[in-house]
Amino acid sequence: MITETPAAGTKEHPRRPALERTTAMRLARDEYARVADAVVGLSPGQWTMPTDCPAWDVRAMVAHICGMAAMAATPWETARQNLKANKEMKRTGAEQIDALTGLQVSEREGKTPQELTAELQAIGPKAARGRRLTPSFIRNRRLPDEQGQDGVVEWWTIGYLLDVILTRDPWMHRIDLSRATGTQLVLSQQHDGVIVDDVVREWAGRHGQPYRLHLTGPAGGTWGTDDGGEHLELDAIEFCRILSGRPSQDPVAGAALLKTKVPF
Repeated sequence: MITETPAAGTKEHPRRPALERTTAMRLARDEYARVADAVVGLSPGQWTMPTDCPAWDVRAMVAHICGMAAMAATPWETARQNLKANKEMKRTGAEQIDALTGLQVSEREGKTPQELTAELQAIGPKAARGRRLTPSFIRNRRLPDEQGQDGVVEWWTIGYLLDVILTRDPWMHRIDLSRATGTQLVLSQQHDGVIVDDVVREWAGRHGQPYRLHLTGPAGGTWGTDDGGEHLELDAIEFCRILSGRPSQDPVAGAALLKTKVPF
């Protein structure tokens, strides 16, 4: 399942995906389907509920997921969105990711929940295909700009974005949607457990300290080093939420090792 420890993320050695390519593409395909299923049947009231992303209600979050999937579907849509986002950055001084996600939401302001649901169902398979067909010489290239989170700035390959981040993003938002609407979060070891395992291994590589970790729930498991270290036990989904920077009431959330974030 895991073939390598992720690179350090320097300009000379940008961060690469650790998941095998076939596994990464299976996860991408299945996650698009799962997040589309998660919005089917939501009531009108649920579409207006706030989420863990303060600027977005459920409707805006789904619009972003649609827009990001559309961006992954074709290189032409990638270029179009980046061009418009860059113009917005210059005009307002916004961060690139904020300009991009803002564009994705604003372009879908006139769509009904039914239209957004239909778009998500249609665009998911196209996004998975677009990511799968990206050739290796593109995937191995470094992204043109540094990526930052919580004061940590690093370099990524396009492959890390395509194979890892573009699956973690809808996956985490599916968790957000479940929490916002009170609907059941569908989890399995074969899908969510693989995503969590990749997150844990990247997190361990980022902090580089001895540790013991036991994550509970359908996506959980046990990880650790042979030399002891801090012992953590919590729910697998809550662990990932904490690493993403989302607020948590779990008493373990303040643990020193959990201050090491992982991008989603």
